[in-house]
Parts: sequence; structure tokens; C-alpha cells
Amino acid sequence: MTSTDSKPLFERMALIGAGLIGSSLARVVRRDGLAGHIAVAARSQATLDTMTDLGLADSATLDAAEAVRDADLIVLCTPLGTYEAIAKTIASALKPGAIVSDVGSCKESMFTDVAPHLPDGVHMVPGHPVAGTEHSGPEAGFAELFDGRWCILTPVPDTDQDAVDKVADLWRQCGMDVEIMDAAHHDQVLALTSHLPHLIAYTIVGTATDLEDDLKKEVFKYSASGFRDFTRIAASDPVMWRDILIKNSSAVLDVLGRFTEDLTSLQRAIRRGEAGTLEDHFTRTRAIRRGVIDAKQD
Repeated sequence: MTSTDSKPLFERMALIGAGLIGSSLARVVRRDGLAGHIAVAARSQATLDTMTDLGLADSATLDAAEAVRDADLIVLCTPLGTYEAIAKTIASALKPGAIVSDVGSCKESMFTDVAPHLPDGVHMVPGHPVAGTEHSGPEAGFAELFDGRWCILTPVPDTDQDAVDKVADLWRQCGMDVEIMDAAHHDQVLALTSHLPHLIAYTIVGTATDLEDDLKKEVFKYSASGFRDFTRIAASDPVMWRDILIKNSSAVLDVLGRFTEDLTSLQRAIRRGEAGTLEDHFTRTRAIRRGVIDAKQD
């Protein structure tokens, strides 16, 4: 880790948004002296007050343009649907050589909604720290959130290498392993590993809420680990997941189509009593869970 008496990675860092990821990043940056000044912009004064009270903001403002002025690194930590408006707001305040990054779960959004508005001389290094919980807000953050997890960066090949290295170094200092990936490929991978599971979780919990009151009470009362885990996932920020599914709709619809076909096949096997088909399927999929554990991502 970078010690507090060594030169910080960035003289001034601006965080646009301060939810779980933004506030967790601020905690690591503050703890390890990775930035000389942390500027925070948010849409509510309550969030800014919380970040200030927690000692995670050297300056706090409702004006994103003010926050990014003179910043060496700007990190968008807001729902994907806000990216374009923020990019338009901050564009004229960005200094030459500044790096604009993010923490969003859909990376092509940076190229469609942010890149067109950035002035020449500003470097864009999209990022996705693949870490999180079902909780949201600045109070939910904690510095250990990123330990042992992956951060995926999706810069285009001609991006300034020094800018890429600095963003990669930041996330490594946070305890993450860093992978460079094509943005479209990232979105396809995350559609299966993250976006589809959340969509399924919201659907299953939604099905339970539509049950008759008596049956619903029994479902909640006797929730075993399966339903309990689904409700944990479905407790995630609804605005964030609304935007992810819309922004990554093409990849999500692709994997959703494949999932629907597989589900129909299992439905047929259950109806026909094909025990061997079910056991073979469950045996193959069980190995996936073991792979997740072996990769220390459980």
C-alpha cells in the first residue's frame, strides 16, 4: 500500500456520486493517502454532509463541474442513466491531461454517452470494480470491499498508456486484480455473470409478492437459503439495475434467450420425469460453483 508520507497517485481526485462503491473507494484513498484532495459531487446535500462527516471529502458540492475543476482523476460513481448529462456538465471544466473513469457495470455506455462530450487532451479509462453488496449509500461503504476482487478496465487500444497505468495502479492499491478487456466483451460476460442473475432474482421475488397473502406469509416465514439469497440480490439499488439492464439490453437479451431455452428444456424433463437428464444437468452445473470457490470469488 502507498504510505501517507509518499507522493499520492493523484493530487486531486473527484468522485461524482458517493454510494457503496464511491464511498468505499474514498475510504481506501483516504486510508492510504492515494490522493491529496478528494472532491465529491452528489445530487443531494444529505449525501455530501454524510461524506464530510465521515471524513471522506475535502470538498463537497452539488455542482459536478466545480468538483472536477483541476482534478487529475474523475470517477463516475452514479447510475449509468446519468452518464451523458454528467459528461455534458463537466466537459468544459476538465483540465488537459485529466483522466475520466467510472465504476459502472456496462462499459460501452462510456463510449456512447461520455466519450463524445470529452474535450481533446482528456483521457478516458472506463473501469468496473467487480465487487459490491446489496446495500447502498455512503454509509454502506467499507475499505475492504475490493480486497481480492477483479477490476476490469476497458480502454481503447490508443488510450494514453500512462493514464491506463495510473487507473490500474489505483485499483491494485485497493487490493484488486486488474484485467484489461474489450468493452463489448466485458458487457457480454457481465450479462451472464451479474446482470441475468439479478434479473432472475428480481423476477422470483416479484413472483412471491404476487402470491395470496396467506401463502406469501408462509414463503417469507420458511425462506430457506435459496429464496433468502435471491431476496438479498433483489434488495440491490433498483435505479442502478434499471439502468444496467437498459444500457446492456442487447447482451442481456441474448443470454436471457439462452436461459429461456435451457429453462424450457428442464421444464420438459421435469414433466416427463427424466431423472437422468436432471441429474446430468445438476452435476455439470455443480462444477461451476466449485470453480467460483477455487477462484476465491465466493
